[in-house]
Amino acid sequence: MAVENDSAMNEFILIGLTDKPELQLPLFFLFLVNYVVTVVGNLSLINLIYLNSYLHTPMYFFLFNLSFIDLCYAFVLTPKMLISFISEKNIISFTGCMTQLFFFCFFVNSECYVLTAMAYDRYVAICKPLLYTVTMSPQVCSLLMSASYVMGFVGAMVHTGCMVRLIFCGSNIINHYMCDIFPLLQLSCSSTYASDELVISVIVGTVVIVSSLIICISYILILSNILHISSAQGWSKAFSTCGSHLVTVGLFYGFGLLTHVKPSSAGSVVQGKFFSVFCTNVVPMLNPFIYSLRNKDIKLALKKTLKRIYN
Repeated sequence: MAVENDSAMNEFILIGLTDKPELQLPLFFLFLVNYVVTVVGNLSLINLIYLNSYLHTPMYFFLFNLSFIDLCYAFVLTPKMLISFISEKNIISFTGCMTQLFFFCFFVNSECYVLTAMAYDRYVAICKPLLYTVTMSPQVCSLLMSASYVMGFVGAMVHTGCMVRLIFCGSNIINHYMCDIFPLLQLSCSSTYASDELVISVIVGTVVIVSSLIICISYILILSNILHISSAQGWSKAFSTCGSHLVTVGLFYGFGLLTHVKPSSAGSVVQGKFFSVFCTNVVPMLNPFIYSLRNKDIKLALKKTLKRIYN
């Protein structure tokens, strides 16, 4: 990658979340706890789904993959972030920066598609329950999941390819805690800057619009179906089926939107980093709790697994 880049920029310096010395140690311990909870929470959910055969259903298959992606966020981004709190100069090589960018884009894109597949799954479960087993067969679920990862990979390759061909000159200081697309674009003095920014914006916009449109249509159809349910029990079951997914979608897309759509002001960079932390650190930590706290199947699986361990 470094060979293809025509600049002499071999490394970057990541500023991190803040440059205030008195906040470095408290933030280090705060995000260390966040890292441990994220890893333990998502690993636990992955193991519960894997070890309990009655959780081998389409809904939990997608949840398994969502937890896997959230776990990968922690491994790709948080260790470097923790280093920034305890080191005087947080240096990352050009190759390391492009690698981090690739995996970040890969997992963000993949999560968009997984959440979309989960919305479709909920639509089939509520609106076409008699056809659910056939429509959401293991083959269809595997195809949807494979397509999510393939499209995530293609998107990440395009983003990283655009960054690799840019020329970086002058400052090598990235005003962020990770190698994100737009902070890197700000350092570029390449003649292809405008075209690369356009390509990246089109890809990001397409992924967000297509996935959010499918999710919205799925829930409009679900809501329409729920309105025809007469019993309170049916309403409760429908909302409990969709509630966790709606919360996850709201958090993921909400903070994602706040990260990149913000006013042009002096504090906008700080706001961007703040909301980005929620996307990459807080949401992956919360997802296992969102899907577990009010989920009877997960609670039962946890009891059975703990009983097996103690026995």
